[in-house]
Amino acid sequence: MAENETPKPEATEGQKPQPQINALVQYMKDLSFEAPATPNILRELKSNPAINVNVAVNANALGNDTFDIVLKLEAKASMEEKVVFHIELEYGGIFKVSGFPTEHVTPVVYIECPRLLFPFARQVIANTVQASGFPPLMLEPIDFAQLFARSAAEAKAREAVSQNTQSVN
Repeated sequence: MAENETPKPEATEGQKPQPQINALVQYMKDLSFEAPATPNILRELKSNPAINVNVAVNANALGNDTFDIVLKLEAKASMEEKVVFHIELEYGGIFKVSGFPTEHVTPVVYIECPRLLFPFARQVIANTVQASGFPPLMLEPIDFAQLFARSAAEAKAREAVSQNTQSVN
């Protein structure tokens, strides 16, 4: 073994393997940037535009504890009814999630995996916006745990409405 390599914890007989999240690959699935009012808007920018950011996380099981996670980020900057720029990015990664209890796998997939992807996606957005003649857009950190909790609560509410609708029919 090389000097700087740390041994990976192996599971001995009767012992469960240590929980691990391994990013196998990262990729950019889609990137779209529009600045419909350029070049005039570049001269008109006197203050920071209003920026609206939307975030979504999609996950697909690929089998063998492997998941494809896609982080969707959309940012729209506007100033006085004019769109300054609009950027959409789908940044993904394939992760191996192993050694976790079954009930923890979904939160790991929807919270920890996107958290690991976010800095790379954030950099793509900052660089793209800057390369387009604007100051780089540095997105604030995202609380993926809160996003997951909100999505779970919304899904539960939709399910309750669906069950109530079915019982009425």
